[in-house]
Amino acid sequence: MPGTDLRIIPLPTLFKGGKWRVEAMRSYSVDQLIWVTRGQGRLTVGGVTRGFGAHNAVFIPAHTTHSFEAAAGVFGMAVFLPADLGLNLPSTPCHLRIREAQDQNELSIVLDNLLREAESDRPARQTAMQNHAGLLAVWLERQRMEHEDSLAPTTAARRLVRRYAELVERDFHSPASVSDYAGQLGVTSTHLTRVCKQTCGKTASQFLADRKIAEARRLLADTGLPVKQIAKGLGFNSPAYFTRAFQGHTGATPLGFRKSVV
Repeated sequence: MPGTDLRIIPLPTLFKGGKWRVEAMRSYSVDQLIWVTRGQGRLTVGGVTRGFGAHNAVFIPAHTTHSFEAAAGVFGMAVFLPADLGLNLPSTPCHLRIREAQDQNELSIVLDNLLREAESDRPARQTAMQNHAGLLAVWLERQRMEHEDSLAPTTAARRLVRRYAELVERDFHSPASVSDYAGQLGVTSTHLTRVCKQTCGKTASQFLADRKIAEARRLLADTGLPVKQIAKGLGFNSPAYFTRAFQGHTGATPLGFRKSVV
């Protein structure tokens, strides 16, 4: 049935499972809307890092690299919106600060109704959720017309890093290096590193390593794949090189990390 992957999850639940899961450089196969009602932190979406706080809405399209650094006490909701709902959703990420109480209340009502249906076993539950999701898309479209998007690619640096983030998300399983990505983008590695540092506080190589290691952690924690297979699947030349890179990034060996999260 269309829309069966439509989910709404409280942020504290989404952030469970350890700090590494919260801050992992990851992506999802469906669109995501995050509504923060309390607390603050920092987010990196598509290579741009910004602070977030209460009454912030963040839309993250499917397959967009992102991470969160959330302080204790962050609360809100995350809605996962599959493509088969046919909603008119943005193709690029956005981060909106919603200051009007009426706009805040409108979204809260839609999310409350979505959550109520998600937790019920009422007849036509799925249809009701899809209709509420449609109202959510309308709300987002209106807010994008009325509010400044703090993730907007308003500079050449942001546009370059967003494109780099898209390439990394597409190809991080390969052995491609920063030089390879820079070549595809028509710039030098030095320039790419400089603009990455400017927009998200990481060098280009750190950004690439973060994405690879985040995926390695996920595979180690959530699957039984051998370390050798994980290393090969992430483009490392050898299991030994993967182990050194993983330990340098996390402080633990791959097997040590796997044992710690079992």
